[in-house]
Amino acid sequence: MLDELLLGLIAFFTSTIAGVVGLGGGMLLIAVLPSFLPLNAIIPVHGLTQMSSNISRAVFSYKDIQYETIPKFLIGSLLGVGLFASIISLISLEYVPLFIAIYILLSLWSQKFNEKIKKYENYYLVGFLQSGLSVVVGATGPLSMTLLLKDYKNRDKVVATSAALMSISHILKVFVFIYFGFVFFDYLGIIVTMIIGAILGSLAGTKLRNKIDGKRFTFLLKILLSALAIKLILSLFI
Repeated sequence: MLDELLLGLIAFFTSTIAGVVGLGGGMLLIAVLPSFLPLNAIIPVHGLTQMSSNISRAVFSYKDIQYETIPKFLIGSLLGVGLFASIISLISLEYVPLFIAIYILLSLWSQKFNEKIKKYENYYLVGFLQSGLSVVVGATGPLSMTLLLKDYKNRDKVVATSAALMSISHILKVFVFIYFGFVFFDYLGIIVTMIIGAILGSLAGTKLRNKIDGKRFTFLLKILLSALAIKLILSLFI
């Protein structure tokens, strides 16, 4: 019971962070879960919790969602999840986090990289990679957030649209694990407390978001994305 309450509080804290900044909560949460759950349950339970966090955050900010991004992202996501779910046992994914991290850092700080990649970068591709890789990596939100940060300068639009796109990724991921036979009911107590914490955290984060200056938000988001990318790189070598 103590673990369940603690995980509920952690879910609240990480969801609040995501509600304010737009991301980071999922990566923080997945870093904590190995201390509480067996390895085979980490990504499924994380996915269901993050699904609740992102859906609730999108609902609380539905007026700011840029809906034109959703059809493109959804098509890419369906293709990505279908492919990665079918070949998951055939490929080595050890260095996937490294490629994600390098993409994030170059995209945020290299003007030359952005000029070259612009003709290839789109929501179809981001949906394909984010949703497909989420089946095996867990937290891939920075991929879509990096693109959204380029397209929209308003923080509410960025956070709300990111929540909607990440909801798609997590919903599809949950269905994949159900298809492969993962029994969510075995972790019902933990899941319920984490979902409650995640929804309350989304509400708190949405309320707190407007307290942050827009320019500071953009700078903070870039710093957080960079820190998460560096963490991904270091985790491979330490």
